Amino acid sequence: MAKITLRGNPANTSGNLPSAGSKAPDFTLVKTDLSSLSLSELKGKKLVLSISPSLDTGICATSVRKFNEVAAGRENVMVLAITKDLPFASGRFCSTEGITNVVPLSGFRDTAFGKAYGVDIVDGPFAGLYARVLIVVDENGVVTHSQLVPEIAQEPDYDAALATL
Repeated sequence: MAKITLRGNPANTSGNLPSAGSKAPDFTLVKTDLSSLSLSELKGKKLVLSISPSLDTGICATSVRKFNEVAAGRENVMVLAITKDLPFASGRFCSTEGITNVVPLSGFRDTAFGKAYGVDIVDGPFAGLYARVLIVVDENGVVTHSQLVPEIAQEPDYDAALATL
């Protein structure tokens, strides 16, 4: 279990993030058209997993907008915005915001992702949602960067994540 805070109030996650150098656990999440997407389908691509509680919060929305900008023009890089939001809500957000370089994915159907990546918040007001996390995975499925943002209301370290691409 890792400790995080929400505006200074303590909360815990379900485990620890995959560490740099480890193989990224496979997952299957739901796209906005309700089809599934698995990590194994993305082999050969560099991935940024931008994991957050919900796109309906200010910091989460800011992160997706930021990655939409920085992902544009990067060769062989795919940014996945992973939340527990319903796919309809994620699709609406991306459409309204003009997000075209980020793939929104939802973990609403399956609890395996949150457990495998240790990102489920297990107590506090955000219990049941994901913690704010950045994980970078190389073309071979190996984690090159992972960051659990200690305070949910703070932005992640974009530069550190992007430097590993």
